[in-house]
Amino acid sequence: MDRRDFLKKSALTIAGAMVGGSIITGLVGTTTSCGPVDKRMGLQLWSVREAMGENPEETLKKIAEIGYKELEHASYRDGMIYGMPVADFKALAEKYGLKVTSAHVGRGWDPEKEAEIMAWWKQTFTDHKALGCKYVIVPSMFWPDNLEEIKGICDYFNKLGAMAKEQGLTFGFHNHNAEFREVEGQIIFDYLLANTTSDVVYEMDVYWVKAGGQDPVAYLNKYAGRFPVLHIKDDDIIGDSGKIDFEPIFNAAYAQGMKDFYVEVERYPLPPEICVEKSFDFLNAAPYVKKN
Repeated sequence: MDRRDFLKKSALTIAGAMVGGSIITGLVGTTTSCGPVDKRMGLQLWSVREAMGENPEETLKKIAEIGYKELEHASYRDGMIYGMPVADFKALAEKYGLKVTSAHVGRGWDPEKEAEIMAWWKQTFTDHKALGCKYVIVPSMFWPDNLEEIKGICDYFNKLGAMAKEQGLTFGFHNHNAEFREVEGQIIFDYLLANTTSDVVYEMDVYWVKAGGQDPVAYLNKYAGRFPVLHIKDDDIIGDSGKIDFEPIFNAAYAQGMKDFYVEVERYPLPPEICVEKSFDFLNAAPYVKKN
């Protein structure tokens, strides 16, 4: 049985086991099991990475039917996104009422190759401006074991922040748990926040903050204004683990200036397309997630 047949059979089996409704309503209609869609939510497409590789059009169609309105991609290579020219990918997303508002792209820092790296970023920002993005986010970095080299990365980020701003974009960094280890007595994440300008924002991944032993709410309160965009994540389906209290996180995020957030699902107890729908339904039903 190939993967596509498996997904179809799994969805039918799960739907047949339910009484009085289907958890896959959003894949075939304009409302979810939680009612009309009235919240502007984004999806990080890494959540459905295999499906995007196999059939991007059908996958985007399903994402739109679930109720997601914005996308964050993670597939920029040599001026192409999911194997398509930038303009073609934008047109495909817009065909289903989706806006590509953010991107995960990255290139490591090497001071000996500064001219080459900065030229690459100039083209990257140009392409993402054409795509209609608000944000261009570095998804991860390798962190040296000394503050001098980390300071060099901060300076690199500051240059990218200024370059992005010139094109009307916002440059940022997405955390994992590695940023919460100490180097020379300082937590890397705090050091980054202290040594980058306001042109550099941070896409807080709330799951990885918790995994790093820290409190997302405390960071949102302490560094108000630095987190205009968040990743909402759980062990797998949003809300299923019970480990993360999302209400105070959303309240603090809105209070400090959150403008956008993206759902990300990386582990799948069910087919990925169903996991992202159930995650949507959880947030769509949550009273603390604001309407449009």
